[in-house]
Amino acid sequence: MSTLGIIAILTLLYWLFISLDAHKGMHLLHNLARSTKLPDKPPLVSVIIAAKEEESTILETVRYLLSQNYPRLEIIAVNDRSQDATGVRLEELRRWSQRKKDVQTPLQIIHITHLPEGWLGKNHALYQGYQQARGQYLLFTDADILFAPHTITDAVSYMKEQDVHHLTLTPNMLARGTLLNGFVHFFLFSFSLFVRPWRANLDNSREPGIGIGAFNMVSRTAYEAIGTHKAIALRPDDDLQLGISLKKAGFRQKVLSGKHVLQVEWYRSLKEAIVGLEKNLFSGFRYSYTVALLACLGQLLFFIFPWIGLLFLWDWRGALYAVVVVLQVLLYRKLMSRLMSKRKDEAYLLPVSSSLLLYTIVRSVWLTWKQGGIYWRGTFYSLRELKKK
Repeated sequence: MSTLGIIAILTLLYWLFISLDAHKGMHLLHNLARSTKLPDKPPLVSVIIAAKEEESTILETVRYLLSQNYPRLEIIAVNDRSQDATGVRLEELRRWSQRKKDVQTPLQIIHITHLPEGWLGKNHALYQGYQQARGQYLLFTDADILFAPHTITDAVSYMKEQDVHHLTLTPNMLARGTLLNGFVHFFLFSFSLFVRPWRANLDNSREPGIGIGAFNMVSRTAYEAIGTHKAIALRPDDDLQLGISLKKAGFRQKVLSGKHVLQVEWYRSLKEAIVGLEKNLFSGFRYSYTVALLACLGQLLFFIFPWIGLLFLWDWRGALYAVVVVLQVLLYRKLMSRLMSKRKDEAYLLPVSSSLLLYTIVRSVWLTWKQGGIYWRGTFYSLRELKKK
């Protein structure tokens, strides 16, 4: 049998396995349900946001949070060394909220001017927010997320009813243009097949865990037990690592679809998406060139080659690749419709999106090697320093 034939068989076996696993597990990815009743004594929730050069989005995010119907809430926005008007906008919003009688939620602003050694800026900012927080529950979120008014009420009710220590939600991801839409959603698709988020909902397993930056709500006791953000001080993928640490420690974790209650425009252009991802993709492989190489081969063999084989192999191998392409498209549409608010019809862009992601991975590795580290939000972190964590 030829090498291409063996590759075609292995590729089909891979997609059959991952499709069966996903179809069995996807029923665990429920939508966050509307709450019918809060606990008699609702716990105080501290929302912590790290913002660096976020003047265009931070005001809208905080205003949506100020409009939450949850009765016991405090918001802590951390201005992390911003050089734009982020800090000014936050202070204006704080004064405005204090004058409005119908706004009962306290808004606290922390301004950071110095980054200590051994910390990534965002992780340090979130840790500083935690140190000022008083809540029994901590909600770590990003500075560009829009919340439905009942989001936190629904989340707290769910955590209380299900005895959950960590709840993370997938947001509805908006993107302008077909190509950007396809690339952003393919990244989510590829990431989901890699981490298999539905497995985090299995209580009898401590691996794998998951955390999503848009919405990481955790009990204070669990967060402190894993060492807070100090334990992941230099991880660019802090949201994911937070979830992994909590799951490994044995805390009950749930990941749900928040497509009806959370919304984010992740990137505004394809170039911005590639530049944004190339800064932290290599960290997801723990800065291992071997793992990064395997990821690139995986993109080629399992995502790109089937489409090429479908077009150019007019024998049984092409027929196998045709089955693989059908499995890809069906799984993509099902998973994206489960996580996003609308069915995603850009499945025909899968080989293009995969090629773009392959390019981004290669560029992420090359830039990190060439620079000897990464630039993150204007600060340079050496590869030697990053590998310590």
